[in-house]
Order: sequence, then C-alpha cells, then structure tokens
Amino acid sequence: MIALHGFAASNYYNLVKHVLLYKELPFQEKLVYGGSEALLAISPAGKVPVITTLEGLHISESSVICDYLEDTYTSKPLYPEQPAQRAHVRQIMKIAELYFELPSRRLLPYAFSGTPVPESVAVEVRQVLNRGITALSRLCQFSPWVAGKQFSMADIYLYHVNTIVSSMGVSQLNWDVLAEVAGMKQWNESMSQSAIAQSVEADRRANMPEFIRQLKAKS
Repeated sequence: MIALHGFAASNYYNLVKHVLLYKELPFQEKLVYGGSEALLAISPAGKVPVITTLEGLHISESSVICDYLEDTYTSKPLYPEQPAQRAHVRQIMKIAELYFELPSRRLLPYAFSGTPVPESVAVEVRQVLNRGITALSRLCQFSPWVAGKQFSMADIYLYHVNTIVSSMGVSQLNWDVLAEVAGMKQWNESMSQSAIAQSVEADRRANMPEFIRQLKAKS
C-alpha cells in the first residue's frame, strides 16, 4: 500500500491526498512534520509531502508525486490525451504555484505570529499576485472546469493552492484575491462541495491546532 507522509494542515499534502482519493488508490497516512529527522530520512529537502511507493521508493515534491501517480495508475486520468492540452493543464498548475501560492506563503509567518506584514513585503506580494491574476484570467476557462470540459489535475492543484491564497489574501492584505479572476470563486465553491474536498478539509481543520503547537515549539 502507498504511504503518504506529511500532515493535513499542508495544502501540498492535501493536493496529493486529493489525487489518491480521486483515483481510489489504497494508501496509509503517516504523520510527520517538516524539518524532522524522520522526514529527512525520506525527503532530500526535508519537505512534505512524500509518498513511499509499493516498491519502497520515496518520492517528494507534490507535482512530481502527482505525475508519478498519473503515469502509474492510469484509471480516472487527470491529464488530457493530447500533448498540447496536457501542456495547458501543466501551465495553469505552474503559474498557480509560482504566482499565487508562493507569494501568498510569504505571509504565513506574519499570520502565525500575529505581527503586521511590513509594507514592503505587502507591496511585493501584491505585485506577484497581480501577475498571477492576469495570467490565470487568460488561461482558466471554468467551463465548468479550470481547463475546460474535462476535470483535470489543474482543478485539484489550483483548489488546494487557493486554500493559502484566499486565507492569506483576506487576513493579511484585506484582499479577496480569488474574486479578481472571473469565475474562480464560483468554481472554487463548487470544488469545495465534493465529498473528497470536504473530507480533506475536515482533516486539515482537525490537524491545524497540533500544527500550530509544532510551530510554536520551534520558535
């Protein structure tokens, strides 16, 4: 059985978990936090998530894990058949990571510590997010899914990226970032109603207090 290592408060962990659940693959969850010795033993950079395959191979980095799962378990495919369409899906995923998720993640330390975001940081984050808004507005279709008629990896990836983008935008910048992309809020709400999304979200909320304690213990 596949083992999924990490913790449910992590959106990267949750997007891999979402893929596993969508493909109906049996897996076990192994609780481990970032930077721990247990994680460093299986993850070169000490990051979550990590999966251990049936053959005992450890694979890290969420996008790499997702591609491995797609290539290995071909039922319920999450990428289109045509190369150009697959590239379109991956382009959305990459832009969501670089220009939505990563700048929003810069705000996490201020959210957890309760300290104000420095104006210089807020300006930089807004600039990058605006770049992402422009790009995703051009690429996303929401008709009804992110890349068009077919549910794809881009839907799962962007949905879990938006967990960070939405919460940090509202709480730290007083900015409803998702509302800036036409159709995104409605699509995001629709995604949140699925049984898989609700199950993953319940686990995320349940794990959050322990995750916060872990952060405070390190500080």
